[in-house]
Amino acid sequence: MTKNKKIYIPTSLLSKNYSELIVFHEKLSKSKSFRIKNIKLLQKSLFLFKIVNRIFADLAKLFYNMPTTSIRGNKMPDSPIRKLVPLSDKAKELGRKVYHLNIGQPDLETPQRALDAIRNIDRKILEYSPSEGILTLRQKLANYYHKFSIYVDVEDIIITTGGSEAVTFAFMSCLDPGDEIIVPEPAYANYEAFAIVAGAEIRSVPAKIEEGFAMPPIEEFEKLITPKTKGIMICNPNNPTGYLYTQQEMNKIRDLVKKYDLYLFSDEVYREFCYTGAPYISAFHLEGIEQNVILIDSVSKRYSECGLRIGALITKNAAVRKNVMKFCQARLSPPLVGQIAAEASLEYTDDYLMDSYNEYVSRRKFLIDGLNRIDGVYSPIPMGAFYTVAQLPVDDADKFCAWLLSDFEYENQTIFMAPASGFYTTPGQGKDQVRIAYVLNKVDLGKALKVLEEALKVYPGSKVKK
Repeated sequence: MTKNKKIYIPTSLLSKNYSELIVFHEKLSKSKSFRIKNIKLLQKSLFLFKIVNRIFADLAKLFYNMPTTSIRGNKMPDSPIRKLVPLSDKAKELGRKVYHLNIGQPDLETPQRALDAIRNIDRKILEYSPSEGILTLRQKLANYYHKFSIYVDVEDIIITTGGSEAVTFAFMSCLDPGDEIIVPEPAYANYEAFAIVAGAEIRSVPAKIEEGFAMPPIEEFEKLITPKTKGIMICNPNNPTGYLYTQQEMNKIRDLVKKYDLYLFSDEVYREFCYTGAPYISAFHLEGIEQNVILIDSVSKRYSECGLRIGALITKNAAVRKNVMKFCQARLSPPLVGQIAAEASLEYTDDYLMDSYNEYVSRRKFLIDGLNRIDGVYSPIPMGAFYTVAQLPVDDADKFCAWLLSDFEYENQTIFMAPASGFYTTPGQGKDQVRIAYVLNKVDLGKALKVLEEALKVYPGSKVKK
């Protein structure tokens, strides 16, 4: 092997808390000894020996000319929602009760019609469906959107494997490598991952917790526009903040999209959960940009069907649909069984949706009141979805969330929250914030709040006066 060759190894080998690459300088002699410079000891713990052994094992593989991994893969961020799962699993192995506030997996029961549709499948063959999705499902979705004054035709709707695939296909169909998308942050963490897959770049406009995560001034969006800017991405109601865009804010976005001829990617999977009494404003309600709008939808949250993996991409732009269909055909078809259940869910579920709405309204009040009673904790009142981003009196929310799972228990219980730093692309943002999903019943939410309160009293990096 050539002397002084630089080898790039992800720092995930040392710590999952860092995404940057560390350069390892090796000097090999005949005995293959080497010297490593500029390594920061990122963790001083009982696991250090195991971590170092792993580094040396991976270096050994490189000595034998192992192929390198992709730059794209190395750039992909860890999920702030799932990256602490190994610590959560370990806590459960120790017999601790873990309250999952980290992930938007509702605990409400899936509509009985959907479950019955799966149980009563009488097909002899579970065949491929059309690449654009089953026609009857698309017809029912068109009727469903009409209830919200979203007037789309069946041909405007393409069924996808979850909302995630809808975003990915939208980006792949509209963006070229190097193109830029403007996204207000904090934002759903996987938008960055989907952009990386498409070779695009996220340009962020930070919202402030002190202002309830209201949309930043439109002038801040316009400052970021360059010849590479291709679109704006919003989530309304917002994940992770629960913010709900006003008519005035949506009009400002429309005017900017129209002025610069941009795409407007609008993730609207939480439309049923708007709590302000103000009318829900869809991107499709904005006049003059009908050809620019690409709406993202999913049945996952609406009907507590995250495992079905059924989403939709809706656009009146025929050229975009033509591109999207090429990607749909390449992946053959969306899940057949999932489509059958999703179609059943769209039939006569008004009572189900109202019950879900009322439950989340009650949970929201319970959680936000409880959070703001804890010393040093602040959460604005979310106006939609079923999340909030809360500010904690801690030195580092990433460390705190990991510590809760690895080192803390209160009456043999602990909590799993998502560090908010992973919902920002701006370095340093969200350092003392967490996203909390109120997807547990109020009894469990109350216990989780008590665990949080007790943890903040003893966490080494807590700013609560002891």
